[in-house]
Amino acid sequence: MYWRRMKDNLAGKSMFLAVAFANSIVLLIAFGLFMKSRPILAKVSILHLLFSSSWSPLNGEFGFFPFIIGTLEVTAIAMVLAIPICLLSAVYLSEYAHRRFRELVRLVVDIMAGIPSVIYGLWGIVVIVPFVRVLGQAFGHATTGYSLLAGGIILAIMISPIIISVSTEVLMAVPTEARETALALGTTKWEAVKHVILRSSRHGILSAVVLGFTRAFGETIAVLMIVGNVPKVPASIFDPAYPLPALLANNYGEMMSIPLYDSALLLSALILLLVVSGFNLAAHFALLRAERG
Repeated sequence: MYWRRMKDNLAGKSMFLAVAFANSIVLLIAFGLFMKSRPILAKVSILHLLFSSSWSPLNGEFGFFPFIIGTLEVTAIAMVLAIPICLLSAVYLSEYAHRRFRELVRLVVDIMAGIPSVIYGLWGIVVIVPFVRVLGQAFGHATTGYSLLAGGIILAIMISPIIISVSTEVLMAVPTEARETALALGTTKWEAVKHVILRSSRHGILSAVVLGFTRAFGETIAVLMIVGNVPKVPASIFDPAYPLPALLANNYGEMMSIPLYDSALLLSALILLLVVSGFNLAAHFALLRAERG
């Protein structure tokens, strides 16, 4: 009995240490990025860095505003395009689809989730960019196709597997009794879905959307390949943009002899990490609340 208790305590402490170590990695990364960002923070105020639109490393100007706006706008376009389609797909799969069809779709969704980002980027160059070019001309906007809209479309496709998969699982977790009770009261199938199932699953669906947002916000390669990479605030969805992940991927390791350039890029990485971590925490707490409910 004594040895069993010792083994249980040792196992519990070992798992606690493993979890603490895994969580401390994020803090260590954030601390390291902050320390590397201190040189530019010591010379330029954080407000000036965040809201200045001038980006000229050779002249010592490091304004992150165009990159922040580009990241937010391309992510917003992706979410606007993806959320309605993904939620309707999840409702159909969980409430209307035959079991065999549901399993087939799950297989396709899993395959989509595992496709490398560079494949999506290449497909975007071949298909999405020409489509956006034609669409821009139809609306009277001269564009090369490398734009916010192209980046938003490819991001919407990339985050769809996450949102569909998590939302479907959350909807199917609603007890069968809730469905049967709603139908027994005389509601239609859609009314039961709208007023009972979706309302019961709202926190889980919110977490699925937030997880999709964090994936879109931090995506690099596919967006870098088709968004245009021009450090200016875009005036329309047909204009090119320059998200923060693309800035890091394109420039880190080059021209590091320029004063404060290295520090500025690492500060952009810290900003990206803080935003993504914040939304991941929000999704985690939403899932906890859904499970308790």
